[in-house]
Amino acid sequence: MLVVFRADASLEMGSGHVMRCLTLADELKREGHECHFICRQHDGHLGNVIVNKGHTLYLLPCMPTVSLNGHGEVENGYANWLGAHWEQDARQTCELISSLSVDWLVVDHYGLDFRWEQEILKVVPELMVIDDLANRKHACSLLLDQNLGRRVRDYCGLVPSATTLLLGPSYALLRPAFGSYRDSSIRRRAKGSMKKILISLGGTDQSNLTGKVLDQLADVLNNQEIECDVVLGNQSPHLESIRSKSMDLPFKTRVLVNVSDMEQLMLQADLSIGGAGGTSWERCCMALPTLVLVLADNQLPGAKALAAQGAAVIIGTKGSDQEGLRYELNRLKRPEVLKSMSDAAASVTDGKGVFRVAQHLIRLFE
Repeated sequence: MLVVFRADASLEMGSGHVMRCLTLADELKREGHECHFICRQHDGHLGNVIVNKGHTLYLLPCMPTVSLNGHGEVENGYANWLGAHWEQDARQTCELISSLSVDWLVVDHYGLDFRWEQEILKVVPELMVIDDLANRKHACSLLLDQNLGRRVRDYCGLVPSATTLLLGPSYALLRPAFGSYRDSSIRRRAKGSMKKILISLGGTDQSNLTGKVLDQLADVLNNQEIECDVVLGNQSPHLESIRSKSMDLPFKTRVLVNVSDMEQLMLQADLSIGGAGGTSWERCCMALPTLVLVLADNQLPGAKALAAQGAAVIIGTKGSDQEGLRYELNRLKRPEVLKSMSDAAASVTDGKGVFRVAQHLIRLFE
């Protein structure tokens, strides 16, 4: 089976779309199937990561044109993420894959909808959509939305009636390593102690929320025996300032760049301060309690669902709520509170979603 992925990464949109597609592609490759990627050449496109994983890569040039409706108005806030008009993107994609015997095309892009998908279906037999927003129509036979609290009714009228819907974190596309460490992580949290904090607020973190959180922690955790691991990407504009700041903090701090072992860092951590994106499902799989910062509007529903489940606490959107952070850290020093949040997180997902999604693709192909 040949599966083609259409997904993008950039400094603006982050790496999450490409990375979760890579997780699925790696599992399909393990099952003996071939995977290709079509990505636009944004800054931070991650093409080298895709190639190093052993997948074929096609790069499309960036042509910054927003997608307009019939009135000449920008259609949604994600149109600029595409780097081309959707019609141009559809044409270029079709040209690339028309000579291939494609069995599935998987698209993971907020800037594309049913119009693009209808064009693609002229040259591929099956289309899968990965979405988080439930805010636009799709033309697909399979749709994945891994958000907590997502319901079938959310896609009523947005997809054909015959579309198979894979909804909720049980289908979250997590690397198998998270599932393999899950039991050890759950056992480790039995005592509910808090000695190490993991801070991960996006690879680029252009707003420098990491720095603001560290400033708050310096006040809240002064003279306490707490260690922090800070995760950033090497393209973060604030990387050097964070490294410098870490030398002056009143607690031991490691700044880790472009990590490939996040599951081990989560295993070692007792608490996470992080964004509310796809990493939420990794933390839940590892039963890791989290103080969440909402980094984008589309993350708010998921963050609220995690908070309602008891798996996380929302502490803000800009890292400026110092008193809230102080209150939550003091509350979580109580072992029973930390343990309760850990148990709630573990109940959200078991980390086997990528296997379930891959099997759906394989069965529907057969």
